[in-house]
Amino acid sequence: MAGGMSRLRQIVQAAPQAGAPFPAWLERLTTLGIVSRDPLIVRRQRFTNMFAFASAANIVAHIGFYAFYDPSGLLPLILLNAAFAVAMLAVPLLHRSGANAAAHAIVILSIVAILSALVLLGRESQLYVYLTLSGTILFLFGVEYPRAYLPWFALAAVSLVVSLPFTPEHGLLAASDARLQRVVSFQAMINVAVVNTLIIYFVLSTLRRTEVALEDQYARAAALTSSLLPDSVVQRLTAAPDRRIADRIDGLSVLFADLAGFTNAARALPPEEIVDYLDGLVRSLDALCAEHGVEKIKTIGDCYMAVGGLAGDRARGARAIGRFALALLAVQQVRPPLGAEQLAFRIGVHHGGATAGIIGDTRFTYDVWGDAVNVAARMESHGVPSRIHVSEAFREAAGDAFVFEARGEIDIKSLGRTRTYFIVGAAPEVT
Repeated sequence: MAGGMSRLRQIVQAAPQAGAPFPAWLERLTTLGIVSRDPLIVRRQRFTNMFAFASAANIVAHIGFYAFYDPSGLLPLILLNAAFAVAMLAVPLLHRSGANAAAHAIVILSIVAILSALVLLGRESQLYVYLTLSGTILFLFGVEYPRAYLPWFALAAVSLVVSLPFTPEHGLLAASDARLQRVVSFQAMINVAVVNTLIIYFVLSTLRRTEVALEDQYARAAALTSSLLPDSVVQRLTAAPDRRIADRIDGLSVLFADLAGFTNAARALPPEEIVDYLDGLVRSLDALCAEHGVEKIKTIGDCYMAVGGLAGDRARGARAIGRFALALLAVQQVRPPLGAEQLAFRIGVHHGGATAGIIGDTRFTYDVWGDAVNVAARMESHGVPSRIHVSEAFREAAGDAFVFEARGEIDIKSLGRTRTYFIVGAAPEVT
């Protein structure tokens, strides 16, 4: 059974594709404090964490410069920035208080920190450039929640406009130190460029992850669909998903293969052994379907149903089903016994009209109904183990592709006296 589940496991549990590179340590940092399981909230909170840590790193860079330049004269600014850095590092703790609690806190801290630095260092320091990062507020709250981000965006814009004419030109600290203001301005420009790069990379890597996840889900869905439906039907569903699949096929070759004596052989066996036997058998038959170009329709217990000619080529479909039937007999001859019994296929084939389509909802299936199905089932039930019992209609459709042995007329339930044949083998001259 484990072998039979392998393909399904491969489809469902396939390893996801690699997304954009993202260091593991940074991955852990961006998920600190997040308790939500809503993927949209988690994505916003991860960005909030990233922005909080980037802001803290930016503030620490300024602290380092101030401490090197004039530790005593700039001590008030150093202490104030240190307080803001600690507050930024604590932002992830607020995720437990609400989906947007940390986002609100980081916007407040950013605006207050920028305006405070402008008052202390003056307009010439050009620290107001940090307010140009206000567009990141969209990522903190999500574009789908304008009531959450628009007030903060408006406040950031007003703060930028007001800071230009109303903050002191030279500031309250080192008012006459033009060199300090130039260096701080240069540092602010570099830091803004770095923060912008980090934001863009984080957003693009998140977008790529989402794209890869969608591609993986699509691949799994496509693989599952292909394992349930014929390729031609999958193509039609993909091209027109809302269109009902319902076809009338005038010349369809239908095969039923049943294991003669299966019920008696399996009666005293453990279920694991029975399922393992059927699993190996069905996987072998599925492989033969792909090899010979026929479509598996379904299995019912130990009965296997396949068809040829879904695309409308009657003669090709009949020849494909005939070759498939011969392959079934050959495969079963070399398969191990079930318990103490060496089982054989009883195969029936008919060629005729049928209706095919998809039915169901939660566990939909592609099935075939009609004369071709009913008569093929009769060919199987009135057949002989290790023989391929076919109708006269199939013999005519297959032409000279096979060597047939006349069985004569037999009495078949619901059909009466019917002329049937056995396929002996493939005609050597036909390729």
